[in-house]
Amino acid sequence: MNKLLSSLPKVDVLLNEKRIKVFLDKFPRNYVLDVIRTVVDSYRKRILSGNIQEIDIEEIIRDICNQLEINYRPSLRRVINATGTVIHTNLGRAPISKYALEQVMEIGERYNNLEYNLDEGKRGSRYSHVEHIICKLTGAEAAMVVNNNAAAVLLVLSTIAKNKEVIVSRGQLVEIGGSFRIPLVMEQSGAILKEIGTTNRTHLYDYECAINENTAALLKVHQSNYRILGFTEEVSLDELVVLKEKYKLPLIEDIGSGVLIDLSKYGLNYEPTVQNSIKKGVDVVTFSGDKLLGGPQAGIIVGKKELIQRMKKNQLTRALRIDKFTLAALEATLNLYLDEERAVKDIPILNMLTLDYEELRRRANKLLRILKRAIKEDRAKITVREDYSTVGGGAMPLEIIPTFAVFIEPKNKKVEKIEEELRKCQIPVVVRVGRNSIILDVRTLFEDDYTIIKNNLDGIL
Repeated sequence: MNKLLSSLPKVDVLLNEKRIKVFLDKFPRNYVLDVIRTVVDSYRKRILSGNIQEIDIEEIIRDICNQLEINYRPSLRRVINATGTVIHTNLGRAPISKYALEQVMEIGERYNNLEYNLDEGKRGSRYSHVEHIICKLTGAEAAMVVNNNAAAVLLVLSTIAKNKEVIVSRGQLVEIGGSFRIPLVMEQSGAILKEIGTTNRTHLYDYECAINENTAALLKVHQSNYRILGFTEEVSLDELVVLKEKYKLPLIEDIGSGVLIDLSKYGLNYEPTVQNSIKKGVDVVTFSGDKLLGGPQAGIIVGKKELIQRMKKNQLTRALRIDKFTLAALEATLNLYLDEERAVKDIPILNMLTLDYEELRRRANKLLRILKRAIKEDRAKITVREDYSTVGGGAMPLEIIPTFAVFIEPKNKKVEKIEEELRKCQIPVVVRVGRNSIILDVRTLFEDDYTIIKNNLDGIL
């Protein structure tokens, strides 16, 4: 035992090992020393407990390097999404375009005119950077942006309906991700919820009967993350516009996903667009920036100028405002929408949702060839099959989109174990498991993901 203990390498010797020295460029010297001491001490304890019969210097060096790599690895990091769920809330929702990312880097690396009016040489408004283009794209009189759509609804209701009633159909009292519920958001805003109708059926007369001298607004919430089917009825937007005009009440619509393009022309189900709501006469529309819009997390508010101006003066606005990075990414994303063809090509979410069926087949066969070159048939059976993707992210809940996926049926390992190990790779791969297979849906893969997937699976299998 004493011989084993004496053969443990000295800390200063390990510190000068070239594979360990490279970490001195990443970490302070004391930090690297602490990791070396910790690893060496763990070997010392194993010797004393009788669990080591010989010292392997190479193994100790590898353990130190692995520990330093793990410590260096950020908690928030890149993940490969092979699930086929395009707007995956747990995986960061919408990847932003390269153009938007370039703008974020440009703004982040240098000073910028976030709240400085360059024309007038005095303090400006951060909302001015995106308000014009949002209005141009949606047809609204005015616009502003906060940090997410729940915040947008909170600000709108706090401004328009604090201590007053807001009428909303019981079937629209939705819960969004993380147990955030429309009724609780309304309560926090100071508005008083006035439920009408039933879960599955609400009529125009339900709204009209509920209107009184304490009514501040009508609220319509788009059922973006669920559908009620069967014996149902809801009041149309056209009918609500007529009703709000009759009683001179503002009509607020939480449209949720923020569609600016009619996706039905690309073979998907129709989702109401922001432009359509504004054109029909809705006074205020709120929607997300990081769902079907394909930009950064944000809550966008568009509508009548007088109402938006009141919101900008609300004290909540400062607590809910967005930062320079979000503004840069959002402005760049919106600029792409000036040319629909470019938006569909360059905004990842739109591109994935509108991929041609034959293009998906081509991508699946390419991934198949790459995997088969590395993984022999005695380790796994690999095939391409037709499958279905989903939109995800609380958007278009009934939409299933035909796709192609690569199915990997392991011969000597359980799929659940492979799924776990893929999640724990240096660049994690998140997959679906089914039919005794690992399923890789190519719709949500970038082509430079293929080699990483191949290397990860080759090591695991």
